[in-house]
Amino acid sequence: MTRFLGRLGGWCARHGRLVLALWVVVAAALMGGSLVLGSPVSNDVTIPGTDAQRAHDLMKTGFGPGYGTGGTVQLVLYSADGPLIEKRRKQAVEDALARLRTMPHVVEVDTPFRRGGISSSLQIGLIAIRMQGHDSTKPAENTRALSKAADPARAAGIEVVAADSSTPADKEIRTGPSEIIGVVCALLVLVFAFGTLVAALVPIFTALVSVASGLGVIGLLGHVLDVPKQAGIMATMIGLGVGIDYALFLLSRHRRMLADRVPVVESVRRTVASSGGAVVFAGGTVIIALSALMLGGFPLLATLGWITGISVIAAVLTSVTLVPALLGLLGHRINALKVPFLRGGGSSGSGWAGLGSWVARRPWRVLAGSVIVLGVVAAPALALKLGPLDDGYGTQGSEPRRAYELMATGFGPGANGPLIVVAELPSQVADPKDPIVDQVAREVQDVDGVAHVATPKVNSSGRSVMLQVVTDYAPSDTRASDVVKDIRAISLPGISVHVGGKVAAMTDAGTRMAERTPLVIGVVVLLSALLLLLAFRAPVVAVKAAVMNLISLGAAFGALALVFSIGLGSRLVGMDAPAGSSSLQAIFFSVPIESYVPLMLFAVLFGLSMDYEVFLLTAVRQAYHRHGDNARAVAEGLGSTGRVITSAALIMVAVFVAFIAYPDPMVKTFGVGLAVAIAVDATIIRGFLVPATMVLLGRLNWWCPRWLDRLLPNLSVEGHEEDGPAPQHPEPVKLGV
Repeated sequence: MTRFLGRLGGWCARHGRLVLALWVVVAAALMGGSLVLGSPVSNDVTIPGTDAQRAHDLMKTGFGPGYGTGGTVQLVLYSADGPLIEKRRKQAVEDALARLRTMPHVVEVDTPFRRGGISSSLQIGLIAIRMQGHDSTKPAENTRALSKAADPARAAGIEVVAADSSTPADKEIRTGPSEIIGVVCALLVLVFAFGTLVAALVPIFTALVSVASGLGVIGLLGHVLDVPKQAGIMATMIGLGVGIDYALFLLSRHRRMLADRVPVVESVRRTVASSGGAVVFAGGTVIIALSALMLGGFPLLATLGWITGISVIAAVLTSVTLVPALLGLLGHRINALKVPFLRGGGSSGSGWAGLGSWVARRPWRVLAGSVIVLGVVAAPALALKLGPLDDGYGTQGSEPRRAYELMATGFGPGANGPLIVVAELPSQVADPKDPIVDQVAREVQDVDGVAHVATPKVNSSGRSVMLQVVTDYAPSDTRASDVVKDIRAISLPGISVHVGGKVAAMTDAGTRMAERTPLVIGVVVLLSALLLLLAFRAPVVAVKAAVMNLISLGAAFGALALVFSIGLGSRLVGMDAPAGSSSLQAIFFSVPIESYVPLMLFAVLFGLSMDYEVFLLTAVRQAYHRHGDNARAVAEGLGSTGRVITSAALIMVAVFVAFIAYPDPMVKTFGVGLAVAIAVDATIIRGFLVPATMVLLGRLNWWCPRWLDRLLPNLSVEGHEEDGPAPQHPEPVKLGV
């Protein structure tokens, strides 16, 4: 790998204009193609084998158009000045209904003047609209068009808002300001790190090209695959972070070599041969971690994982080709446009070297102190609260939040997440009033927590009955999930009862995630440790790295619990308290975290944390090969990478913090978790805990059994063959095993 990457880097440096032109053309073509052809996304959140999926499939069998196809839109009406049944207002609502029935793809419109369609105060009503043949990938556009058709009701002074009956995949997440803020913050960090504007712009330019290429590929994939809406935002978050970081690591090493008077092309060759190998392995760990989500049993999460990995692949490719091309083109002008009063430069980082020496002299005390601090940071994770997140936690004043509050006021909190109960009957029935249908309805109504059961509906074959059930609890209330389980537990001879709807689907997702989480974690840890074993030929180092990354995950989950589950920072990240909260509750209120978020966060964080581990271990390994002194190698490795790892972490934190400004709670949770974990990982773990443990382990760090040494290929990720004189200790340490 070292020789291959060295040749690749040297070639790119000598043919910089060609490589630059190719990347610009590729990025422009991919992005242009996705803009011209469109970037279709999918709202398919099916979970094969679950009871909610069975209910959803049964809804499609003969219950009429719009059922089970994602084609139902609800409009909430509110008359502040009097009842909706007042003659003038009622006529306005009828005019709106008439317009809605003429809209394209609308097949059925339920009037609010029906049983269960209007509140007891007669001031809040609900229009249910069912569609067929519409573009289900554009739920936001469909809802806006239907809401516009209800303007006659608005003209009469009636408030009309669209109720959000979507799934998490339906959420429309737009990119924009946060990316700009993240890039600007990253640029400022790079300027302080390098002291020159030209050097600072190289990682930014490279990351933008890689992100554009990745997003272009993802957009075009939407024409042949089901691409979740979250894919774009996740790819942008991760792509910006790793793209800038990888280029930063290469550029830092190159500038140090230029300062040592190494010729430009030779410097680029050596840089890509050594640090390029670390980039490839670091990117590989991120991709492995994301790909392991395919084992989670949640197709949406699996697709989101490997599609996000496309942005990482793009970042690795641009780092080992475009970065050396730019370095070759710029030559010594990489240090041009120096910023006054900023030293920057390619120093080895004497402060970090001093810290490494300080840690090496007192490893036990540093180890104990680090464990205590990390324990305190991770302790709140025990209070992590998982559950469905409803629009009661949406942005105050937003249409989904307003519709949620009106629905809860008029029809009870459970109206925002009705359950769809579908029962398979042992024999054919023709009338919804058939005794067997009535028996099913009575059994459901008798379940604790059920507030209302709508009139049963029998399908065309007469073998299934469907009931809409409103519970006493909001969708985010864990008691709503208990009602789902209790209804499913109904036992009637020959009758199978299934429960679907948003609450049931998220309940099943949570159960599936809990079942598969140990498998996903085990596979990610095992494969990542194996990759490190291939890279460094040191089993102890590989296992230790995996353990350290799990520790940084504990810090991330601790921060999530503190901010969202305990509620000490929910208001600070832009979350608005539920309606009716007291003044104290409005400041400190808990927010449930979707059940799939921790697993996704684990995969992303484990991969990103491994980046810093790979770069630090590479530097320590190189130093150890030069002189064979383990404690000294740890100090030198920390000294040579501490500055650049800190800069890289600051960039990652800046990018992730910028995304906290998004109104979507899911993006906020990722922003908080990623930012805290990276900050802790790059400081406490890489600056103190890892060096302390490596000093204590001594020669065991690089021990490798003879039989394993013979089996492992010599990938030489640290690149000593290409960088400087031959090592004094080229072979791994063997202790007679």
